[in-house]
Amino acid sequence: MKFFITGGTGFVGSHVAERLAGMGHQVTILTRSVKTRHRPPGISLLEGDPTRPGAWQGSVPFHDAVVNLAGTSIFTLWTEQARKTIMESRVLSTRNLVDALSGEGGKPALLSASAVGYYGSRTDDLVLDESSPAGNEFLTRIAMEWEKEAKRAESFGVRVVLCRFGIVLGRQGGALGRMLPAFRHMLGGPLGSGRQSFSWIHEEDVLNILLFLTEHEHISGPVNVTAPNPVTNEELSRTLARILKKPILLPAVPAFVIRTVLGEFGDVLIKGQHAIPRRLLDEGYSFKFPHLREALEDLLRG
Repeated sequence: MKFFITGGTGFVGSHVAERLAGMGHQVTILTRSVKTRHRPPGISLLEGDPTRPGAWQGSVPFHDAVVNLAGTSIFTLWTEQARKTIMESRVLSTRNLVDALSGEGGKPALLSASAVGYYGSRTDDLVLDESSPAGNEFLTRIAMEWEKEAKRAESFGVRVVLCRFGIVLGRQGGALGRMLPAFRHMLGGPLGSGRQSFSWIHEEDVLNILLFLTEHEHISGPVNVTAPNPVTNEELSRTLARILKKPILLPAVPAFVIRTVLGEFGDVLIKGQHAIPRRLLDEGYSFKFPHLREALEDLLRG
């Protein structure tokens, strides 16, 4: 199959692109500069800025599936400029991608990233699936605007899947990469109450789910891309510490300290979502890593 990927040089996108290419699929990555990028075998680089219309849009319809992963990281202090950048990097990229699908030519499936932040940050353990209502905060507004732009493609006859990602755990960075140094130096531990839910997904299941959604052409709309067994922040911390064979020596970081240092972004860490992948389970997807311990052991092996 032929895949077109935005955000293909990022943490999640690079893993997906390289694994797809390794499986024999043809992969095109949209990147702002092809001169500074290493091109793994089986991957073509196309120069273009997804937040701006350009010649790159002409190649989009000539693929079997479009995987839209573009977006600036939310892991930063949410200044007004940061909020603007976070929102526009997602909305404008998706808008231009959808515009590329509006004309003549093929109608590849659009697998467009979103996030479980759609449901809002919660301190309770209310189970959230794809039928649950949206929240009312910054991450919710991002997800809603992001999904709204993607859904425009439906009017052009494009099948749209809204992939609401949990926290992706992988070998080359992301949330796990940020946590490991502290835990290896016995400085890690729970955040806030530690009771907040952590909806996660192993990077290998991300790849497999995207392939599953591509192949199952009747699936459209929102799909939670999360493991079926969320954990609490305390369970995450203690599981990671056990695997690393490092004790947790420090008390939990109080919520007010996190909010003082990180502002509103701190709520992402001290609250969470107990999201489950109801649609994937109903459709018969079999998770390679349904439980956190096995996922972390795989990622930290070697």
